[in-house]
Amino acid sequence: MNAVLAETTAQLRAVGCVYAEEEAAILVAAADSAAQLRELIGRRAAGEPLEQIVGHAEFDGTRVRLRHGVFVPRVRSQLLVREAATRTRPGDTVVDLCCGSGALGLALLRRVPGIDLTAADSDPAAVACARDNLGADRVFEGDLFDALPAGLRGRINVLLANVPYVASAHIDYLPAEARLHEPRTALDGGPDGLDIFRAVVAAAGSWLAPGGLLLSEITEAQADTAAEVVRRAGLRPGLCHDDELEATVVTATR
Repeated sequence: MNAVLAETTAQLRAVGCVYAEEEAAILVAAADSAAQLRELIGRRAAGEPLEQIVGHAEFDGTRVRLRHGVFVPRVRSQLLVREAATRTRPGDTVVDLCCGSGALGLALLRRVPGIDLTAADSDPAAVACARDNLGADRVFEGDLFDALPAGLRGRINVLLANVPYVASAHIDYLPAEARLHEPRTALDGGPDGLDIFRAVVAAAGSWLAPGGLLLSEITEAQADTAAEVVRRAGLRPGLCHDDELEATVVTATR
């Protein structure tokens, strides 16, 4: 096994994998045979995200199942979950909008057991993946709030909305793993990256319960604009930042 691990590490290092040794260990553990290991190494060498190859990602202490072509949860999104957890209580009605794999909702459910969680996404592949993680009865397919059961209107205590926020002109500068293997709809937020955020904030007031909270990840450079979007929608803005995670979260309270 040591020889196999060393050879796999060398192959990954040769194609530019920064964390070759760690990735090699994951691929070797995931392969059932030498032939399958060669296939997995080839996929990684071609730039496919490691998490999609092995079918799972570790996020905020939770193993999240992944499918091919579904957005891979980012470490920095732990800030969003952490901030949500401090303001969520068992029994709260929680929605994970633009849920992708359902990683945020799953992680929040682990931190705060007993929440009433619903998730939604417009991408059928993401919806199928989220159902793997959260169960079919919790996950709905459709465009933003149109996907949600009408009975949730005015009842949501915590709304996670990890919307796409990369400016369209910046998509070409993303790592190939994202550009080639994740749906553009999960990345592209329009000219300034905030188009989807604006749509969510504009409708959020009628879906949040009194005192309900919306949390969304943005870039630090978008913070002032995002806060102004929240104010114009009649909600109270807040911002938090984590230097270590290089993450920024904007909040909106009804």
